[in-house]
Amino acid sequence: EAVALKPSHHVKKSNDIFDDEETLEKKKALENNKLVVTKTKIEEPRKLHKTDIINMLGAEESDHSKTRSLASIKRAREKEKRKMQQQTPQEKVYREVIIPETITVGELASRMTERTADVIRELMKLGIIANANQDIDADTAELVVGAFGHSFKRVQESDVENILQNEEDTPEMLKPRAPVVTVMGHVDHGKTSLLDALKSTDVVSGEAGGITQHIGAYRVCLENGAAITFIDTPGHAAFTEMRIRGAQATDIVVLVVAADDGIKAQTIEAINHAKAANVPIIVAINKIDKPDANIERVKQELLQYDLVPEDLGGDVMVVPVSAKGRINLDKLEATILLLAEMLELKANPNASASGVVIESKLDKARGAIATILIQRGTLNVGDIVVVGESVGRIKLMVNDKGQTVKQALPSEPVEIFGLDKSPSAGDRLDVVSSDKQAREIAEYRERTTKSKKVSITQRSSLEDLFLKAAGTGAIKELPVIIKADVQGSAEAIIASITKIGSAEVRLKVLHSAVGAINESDITLANASGAIVVGFNVRASSAASVMADRDKVDIRYYSIIYNLIDDIKSIMSGMLSPIIREVYIGSVDIRQVFNITKVGKVAGSYVTKGTIKRGA
Repeated sequence: EAVALKPSHHVKKSNDIFDDEETLEKKKALENNKLVVTKTKIEEPRKLHKTDIINMLGAEESDHSKTRSLASIKRAREKEKRKMQQQTPQEKVYREVIIPETITVGELASRMTERTADVIRELMKLGIIANANQDIDADTAELVVGAFGHSFKRVQESDVENILQNEEDTPEMLKPRAPVVTVMGHVDHGKTSLLDALKSTDVVSGEAGGITQHIGAYRVCLENGAAITFIDTPGHAAFTEMRIRGAQATDIVVLVVAADDGIKAQTIEAINHAKAANVPIIVAINKIDKPDANIERVKQELLQYDLVPEDLGGDVMVVPVSAKGRINLDKLEATILLLAEMLELKANPNASASGVVIESKLDKARGAIATILIQRGTLNVGDIVVVGESVGRIKLMVNDKGQTVKQALPSEPVEIFGLDKSPSAGDRLDVVSSDKQAREIAEYRERTTKSKKVSITQRSSLEDLFLKAAGTGAIKELPVIIKADVQGSAEAIIASITKIGSAEVRLKVLHSAVGAINESDITLANASGAIVVGFNVRASSAASVMADRDKVDIRYYSIIYNLIDDIKSIMSGMLSPIIREVYIGSVDIRQVFNITKVGKVAGSYVTKGTIKRGA
C-alpha cells in the first residue's frame, strides 16, 4: 500500500548519478505522493569466539586445532595420580579399638578407620540389621573388630573417673597440716558465739532468729604460728544432713554443751555422727558464767553416751568455757592443738588438689560460688576442676577473711569462682589436666544421676497404681518449688518438709535450686499449680510482675521453723473432712400417715435423747 507523506520530512536528497533504478522509482512515487516501503536487512558485526582468536594469532601455522583448558589438564593429572595409587596398594593399619559398654555403628567404623558400609555388611553376616546411628553391645562390637583384624580393649563408662584415683603418698611427701575442727551441738548452746570469740568476728548479729543456717568455714591463726580451721554447723534438727557432711570432712569434733541446759536431742545426734565418722571428740561446756550453770551435771550426763571425761578416768577432754566472758578460750585452743599433734595430721601439698564442698551458692553478679576445704595438694588460680556435676576453670579464690589468694594449701577453706553451675554441698573437687576430661566426668555423673531420678519416678507411679487398684484413689500432692540462698539450706528444707507427708497428702518438690526466684520458676509454678518458697532470697522484678499476673503464691522465709510450720498447715488443710456419726437420740414409730403431696409422715414417740431438725 502507498502511504502519503511529505517528501521533505522523510527522504534525503541525493545525486541522480549514483541512484539505481529502484531509487529512481521511489523518487517517482514520491513525486506522485506514493511511497513503496521495503525492509532493509541490517547486518550485525559477528562475535569473535575463542577459536577465532586462536586462529587469528596462529594464522601462519597450518594446524588450527583447539587448545586444552586448564581444568582439562588438571583432570588428566588427577586421573593419572589415581591410576598410580591403584597400582601401589596401601598397607592396612591395624589399630587397638577401645570398646565401651555400648557404641554406635558409625563410631565403631570411625575408630577402626573402616567404611561404615563394610561394618554394616559384617553385621549382616552376624544376622544383625543396623544402620550407622544404631547402638550395638560390646560383645557384638568385639566380633566385628576381630573380623577386620584389629585388636580391642574393653572399657566401662565409669572408667572415665579412674583418672581421679590419686596415687598413694610416700611418707617423704607428707607434711604437717592444720587440724580441721567441726563445732557441733544443740541449737542455742553458743556454738557460733564461741567461734566468734575465737576468730574475733561477729557472725551472730547477721543471722536470722539467732540461729546458724549455713555451714561456715573459718581459719584461725594463733600467736604461736599454729592454725586451726573451724567448720561451724547448724544445731537445728533440720540440718542433720549438713552436720553429717561436716563430720565427714573433719579431724576433730568440738561438742558444745550449755552448762545450764545439759545434753539435748541435737547434742545426742552430733555425738552419734562423730562416732560414726570415727572422729575424736572434745567437749566444750559453754555458759559457765551463768548463775544456774552446773558443770558436774553435764559430765554425769556424758557418761550415758560412752563419753567419759578425763577427770573421771576416761579419755574425753572436757574444757569449761564462756564465749561471752572469753574464759578459757586459750585452754580450748591448746587442747585442740594437743589432740591434733597426737593424731599426726599430714598431707601432700605438691600433689594435684582435691577437696570437699562445704557450701555453695549462686550470686547474681559473680555466678556459682563454692566454699571448698582443701584436703590434699595445692589449688591454684587457673586450675581446671570438676566438682560433682559441675566443671570450670578457677578464675578467682577468696579466703574466709575476704582476701584474694593465688593458691590454697591443705586444710585451707576458700571460695572459688568460675564453675558453670552450683555444685551440691558434700561434692568432691578434683583438678584435671584438660577441659575434655572434666566434661566427660561431669557428663557421666549427670547421666548416672538422671537414671537414678527416672527409677525413683517410676517407683512412685507404681505406688499410685497399687493405690488405685486397691480402690483408695490417688494420693493428694502439694507441689512446691524451693529457692534458697545456699545449697545446704535447700537440702535441709527438702529433708524436713518431705517428712511431713501422710498416707493421704504427700509433698512433691518439683524443683529446688540456689539463687533468686526467676521467671522460669513462676512459669513452672503456674503450669503445675505449685507454691514458690523463697528462703533468704527474693523474686526478681520481672518474676514478681509475672506472679501477680498469674496469681502464683510466693512465700518468703528467713527462719526454717516458720517455713516448716506453714507447710504443715497447708498440708493439714488438704486432708479430707472426717465424717463421724454422733448418736443424739432414738424414737419409737407408733403410726405412719400417708399424706397426699407430702409423703409418709411417721408419728413417733421419743424414747431416748433428743431429736433435731435436719438430723
